[in-house]
Amino acid sequence: MAVHTRRASRIAKHKRVRKKVNGTPERPRMSVFRSARHISVQVIDDVNQTTIASASTLHRNFREVKIEGGKREAAAWVGEEIARRMKEKGVETAVFDRGGFQFHGRIKSLAEAARKAGIKI
Repeated sequence: MAVHTRRASRIAKHKRVRKKVNGTPERPRMSVFRSARHISVQVIDDVNQTTIASASTLHRNFREVKIEGGKREAAAWVGEEIARRMKEKGVETAVFDRGGFQFHGRIKSLAEAARKAGIKI
């Protein structure tokens, strides 16, 4: 009998979702990755296999901005930052790919911040 870990379950969920979710130049895929300390998001055009924009708590801009609060506030900042970068590239809509993570906490905070900044998810 195989032992299922949380990581293996998350990867299996992500594979199932990726079969159905694809990004196009008009409506790219907003892919989120969460680790214990950081969160990152990429806006990907799967047709042309290019990354349109990305943002992360590892980015230099994040270190310059002092975020009051915890990880959820940092995720909200990443959501606002990715929305700003998407608008610079002329992208207003996206398909949200939560990467097999549950839609709550930091993932939800990032998505809500991007929506609030004007991105249609």
